[in-house]
Amino acid sequence: MRGVEELSLPRADVFVIDSHAPRQTTEVLVAGIQERFPRARQVVVAEKLTETHAFPLLRLGAKGLLGYEEAHQLLSQALSVVAAGGFWVPRDLLSRFIDSNLGLRRERQIRSSPSHLSQREREVLNSLLENLANKEIASKLNISERTVKFHVSSLLEKFNVRRRTDLILLAFQDRTTGL
Repeated sequence: MRGVEELSLPRADVFVIDSHAPRQTTEVLVAGIQERFPRARQVVVAEKLTETHAFPLLRLGAKGLLGYEEAHQLLSQALSVVAAGGFWVPRDLLSRFIDSNLGLRRERQIRSSPSHLSQREREVLNSLLENLANKEIASKLNISERTVKFHVSSLLEKFNVRRRTDLILLAFQDRTTGL
């Protein structure tokens, strides 16, 4: 098999990778594209998105994961989100990824939050990292749901992301890389 560096790949903002090959081959391709085009984003389409298959791809830099069954309906939307800087990962898979690979525990706090966050924003962010809904955060922090929405909007703006999922991933990336 030729190495990724030998493949003739066009420059692109987003690569779509059909993961029909063995898992390790897909991982080598994702890593190779990431190395050659660090600013490019990748969406992987696979038969089945198991933890064994998906987690290494996320760690290697894939920003989108879709199953074949949903790709015909959602690929266009996923590409738009990923091209705009977001992530497209099924929520349950994302939750399991965070729990198992990043050691999320409800009592742990994010330590490397930007220093410009208020105490309340840190509390809301930590609650988001626990995968709590706005209503649950409001109850936990004894504030209104509207106030939670305000803080979530503020966090999205400060982290320069559009969706809660992106915020969660970014916060964990910052925490694991020590930024």
